[in-house]
Order: sequence, then structure tokens, then C-alpha cells
Amino acid sequence: MFGLIEGLPDAVALRCIARVPFHLYPKLELVSHSWRDAICSSELFKARQEVGSAEELLCVCAYDPENLWQMYDPLHDLWITLPVLPSKVRHLSHFGVVSTGGKLFVLGGGSDDVDPLTGDHDGSFATNEVWSYDPIMRRWAQRASMILPRAMFACCVLKGKIIVAGGFTSCRKSISQAEMYDLEKDLWTPIPDLNRTHNSACSGFVIGGKVHVFHKGLSAVQVLDHIGFGWTVEDYDWLQGPMAVVQGSLYVMCHGLIVKQGKEVSTEVILASEFRRRIGFAMTGLRDEIYLIGGVIGPDRFNRDIKPMSDVDIFSVDRPTWREAAPLTKCRGTIFGCTQLRI
Repeated sequence: MFGLIEGLPDAVALRCIARVPFHLYPKLELVSHSWRDAICSSELFKARQEVGSAEELLCVCAYDPENLWQMYDPLHDLWITLPVLPSKVRHLSHFGVVSTGGKLFVLGGGSDDVDPLTGDHDGSFATNEVWSYDPIMRRWAQRASMILPRAMFACCVLKGKIIVAGGFTSCRKSISQAEMYDLEKDLWTPIPDLNRTHNSACSGFVIGGKVHVFHKGLSAVQVLDHIGFGWTVEDYDWLQGPMAVVQGSLYVMCHGLIVKQGKEVSTEVILASEFRRRIGFAMTGLRDEIYLIGGVIGPDRFNRDIKPMSDVDIFSVDRPTWREAAPLTKCRGTIFGCTQLRI
């Protein structure tokens, strides 16, 4: 297939390459044309899964610079910069972001671009465009568009399928419609609507094998157990604030605390009062850890400046201590999107 290593069948040689850490692949491409072809092939992704060398990375996009993503490698504590997302929407924000099938997906959203002279916002509030990034091929590709344009909506992956629900359309009207994306078919299909529509942003998490849709400021949670059965409404009375799922449990940051949120009982885990002035950050889970990434330090009565941040702080739920990781090298400020990627 490639003629990779003298004396070894290509299938065996490819499995050897698959054991090399992902961040070294650009250097391996310099070995020869056949190595470059192998490293930029779908066969390599399959080999990494087969030999158990797949890595869990974090993908992050911030306000500055525009439409740029970075990937964090936790094993080597380093950041990898991706090619700029080629969307025509300036400062794309309020989008959905997930990963499945070894690819990063950026869905919908609208422009956060502001004219520095007039202060006017870009007129593009919501789009239905969908982009995927292949970390093996190292390129973006446009996928089938969603049925509806939407921004500030719930987005997650259930059994390999991308589920989107709620949010706002391009005319800034809240919607209840939901749809599902099949990666192999590159096809969107409608699924049952949410039971309730609310005039607020929503987010989605998979907990216990079910999709949970949270609306900002509301205690009611809409739950999807099986596509054919539709949504049910549960009143969990859960805390409000940044959320992350770690080892199947939901954690919420609220009033300077990180709380493990159960259906009936909440447990205080650790103080996070040092982050109370930090806003616009991403809170996400990876393995047994919670990551706080980027954001800004907002103004107070002593200092009116806004300080964009590239800091990364990590908390292990099994060992309740904070530690710092390598800061973002290119991105900084308010985080627009953050998700895990297994490659």
C-alpha cells in the first residue's frame, strides 16, 4: 500500500506508526512521501483504534484570534494550532461543537463581529452551516447543512449521532425543533420537537446515556432517552452555572463552589472562589478532571480594564487539588467552543 518500512508488510508498519504520539506526526511526514501518505490516511485512524493508542484531546476556540481552533494534548501538556476555520461568517460564535468518528464538528452559530467605529454587530445571527475537521488529514470540510439555522442551541452526541435542539433562528426567534445527523450518510433528519420552548440559550449534555437539555435560568430539564419516544420534562431544580460531565456525573460551578450534581442530592466538591472574577471561560471534563480554560477577568470598582486570559486550570475529582497546565499559545479571551476529541 505505502512501502513504509523495509522488511515489514505495510499493515504491520502502519500499526507501528499508530503507536507514535499524535503531536509528532508532522515530523514523521518528513521521512518520505510514503510516510506522508500513510500519516494522512484514514487507515492510520483505524490502526490507532485497533492498537489502543487513541488519545483524548481538547479542542478550543476563543474570541481572539478570529475562527481559530487549538487542540490540547494532556499527556504532553502542549497546544496544537489548527488551520483557520474557512467559514465566511466573521467571528463565528454561539455555535454547537462536538466530536464523533474522530472528527471535530462546528455547527450553526452566528457572527460576534463588531464594527470598531460604530459598535454595530454583524447582521448574521444564525446559520445552518456545518464544518468538520479531520485531524489526520489536517483540513476542514463543509458538511450537509442543518435543516434550520440556529444559534445558542443544545448540541451533543448520542450513540454516534449528533443531536441538536432548541436555540434561536436567524430571525432571533426561539425554536423547539430538533434534528439528528448521521455522519456516514452526511444527512440531517428531523426528530421529535422539545416539549417546551424558552426564550433563553440552552445547552445539552449526555448523562446516563440520555440527552439532557438545560435552558439558562430554568430548573426544568428536557430529557431524550430514545429518539422514537420523544422528550420528557423533569424538574431537577439543579444549580445554574458553568457545567461539565466527568465520569458520567454532572459538575456545576456556582457561587464560588464546584458541586457534584445528583438527581436528588448535591455534593460540594471544592472551593473555586479564586475564579469568581473570571467570566467567559470554558468548563469541560476530560477523563477524571475538570478544565477551566481562557475567559476574561472582568472590570471591578478598582480596575475597569478587561483582561483576556489564556490560562488553563485543572481540578481532579479524585484528588481534590488545582494545578495549572500550559496556557493557550494562540487563542485567548472568551471561549466560544470547547469539546473533547478522541483520535
